[in-house]
Amino acid sequence: MNKLKASHSISDRIQALRAVMQQAAVQACFIPSADPHLSEYLPEHWQARAWLSGFGGSAGSLLVTADFAGLWTDSRYWVQAESDLRDSGVTLMRQGDTGVLDPLPWVEATLAEGDVVAIDGNVLSMQSFEAWSRLIESGMRLETSLDLPGQIWDQRPALPHEPVYEHALEYAIESRAQKLQQVREEMVALDVGGHLISSLDDIAWLLNLRGGDVPYNPVFLAHFWLDADQAILYVASGKVPVALEKTLRADGVELREYSQVAVDLASLPEDLSVLVDPQRVTVGTLFAAPQVQWLQALNPSQTLKAIKSSEAIAHIRRAMEHDGAALCEFFAWFDRTVRERAITELEVDEELTAKRAAKPGFVSPSFGTIAAFGPNGAMPHYQATEHSYAAIEGNGLLLIDSGGQYWGGTTDITRVVPVGQISAEEKRDFTLVLKGMIQLSQAVFPVGVTGQQLDVLARQPLWREGLEFGHGTGHGVGYFLNVHEGPQSISWRGRPAKPVAMKPGMVTSNEPGLYRAGKWGIRIENLVVAQPALSTEFGYFLRFETLTLCPIDTRCIERSLLTQDEVQWLNSYHAEVRERLSPLLQAEALAWLQEQTQALL
Repeated sequence: MNKLKASHSISDRIQALRAVMQQAAVQACFIPSADPHLSEYLPEHWQARAWLSGFGGSAGSLLVTADFAGLWTDSRYWVQAESDLRDSGVTLMRQGDTGVLDPLPWVEATLAEGDVVAIDGNVLSMQSFEAWSRLIESGMRLETSLDLPGQIWDQRPALPHEPVYEHALEYAIESRAQKLQQVREEMVALDVGGHLISSLDDIAWLLNLRGGDVPYNPVFLAHFWLDADQAILYVASGKVPVALEKTLRADGVELREYSQVAVDLASLPEDLSVLVDPQRVTVGTLFAAPQVQWLQALNPSQTLKAIKSSEAIAHIRRAMEHDGAALCEFFAWFDRTVRERAITELEVDEELTAKRAAKPGFVSPSFGTIAAFGPNGAMPHYQATEHSYAAIEGNGLLLIDSGGQYWGGTTDITRVVPVGQISAEEKRDFTLVLKGMIQLSQAVFPVGVTGQQLDVLARQPLWREGLEFGHGTGHGVGYFLNVHEGPQSISWRGRPAKPVAMKPGMVTSNEPGLYRAGKWGIRIENLVVAQPALSTEFGYFLRFETLTLCPIDTRCIERSLLTQDEVQWLNSYHAEVRERLSPLLQAEALAWLQEQTQALL
């Protein structure tokens, strides 16, 4: 089969995939959005789903049969997917919508006994493999040894080769030796002889290393092995500078070639018990060692890195101050400029990134800026491009979701601002979302409460009006790491088998929203950290400290919908924002801050 050039259409690519499927006697090919490390943001080399379907969103999966091609994605991306898939021959499957089967049930209902489904094991989690294996009960076969998209993908981007660097102990707080010891203690408690880690954020945190292989997330491609005597980092040669390699060796960390992990796994002793996280390791990796006993459990480093120390939280507060100052400078510029001329959504990204880049400790954006005006705001993960963007002019709401990576923390904030005159309905929607955000901000709850249980607080003002939003209310946030971090979340939809309780030191987003297709989108987001609140004869209680520092635009508020308690929270928040950001601002930005933080009466 000849590989396809970039100029070939999506329908050409799907047809070429069908041809190799026929040659391999495969009736269906499933392509998830994943890589061998199950990252959220993927190196281009692993973006086969996007290359085949034309859908550019970060979440989705493609299923191709001889006479059908479907792209499954959730409500955050439906509007974008409709546009991206137009005239492609790929059907949008609105995942989560009434009557729409997920890919696995769809296959079970559509294919016949004896049919073969191919999924590249290198991008299939152990957890997903166990789910897909139930096809065998229907008389079908699951083939995980084939990378069918790779057989037709000409000029496939090479694996990234950005250098690895050290996260200075000043910011990392704990040494890698301390962190390795903590994980080894967890391994002893679980009675395992080894631990394999493939998730890049876990490896970066554990070794106090960072990289640039994945857009926006300061991580690098690697696997890691840990046992009582060895710590082995599998990373491509040349990525770790010589001086850093010597430092790692002095700390007991040996470096081996990235591809050597399969060879070493195959040579492990028979019946060795090895800890793996089924959501964070692929079956393609594990198939190299069929002789060992895999103990499936959450990576200990997931919980350890989610609980930030008081020293790390102090660094995060400083990063939030610099980030907030950059936002004030941006919004002051925006309010002045939008009255003089139209601004494009692309300019918002450029100007905001430039303001952040001038701040101490800034490294990069933490994700692609979402600047969405009017109807574009109804797409929660909308991204303006050079080929498709809106001018910000006339009347409407502008939603900006952005963030930065700093040596001392990761930021993520969403604000909505008015342009021209906005309607009473827009103000009402904004205020209902704000009420939910405030209610969650004020939460006090017993230790043991999960994000799934807290989610109702943020949604209740919307639910009372028969309104809802399709994404989670909160995700964990890394510490100069991934902007989306587990294991905690705030979402009733998640409903994991073992919900994770909130613990002191966990940093989580608080971002309810409301989206009206073709009209506008509203999302208000702060980051919060769980802190001790009080201890009584009834138990130990936690609260949320708001970390993000940036005014919430009161021009969008319908005052009559807020209670006095909600007004008091907003005024107290704005007073703190003004106090902490004023020393970092001058002239126009300082005047803007003072104006925007005036008390709401």
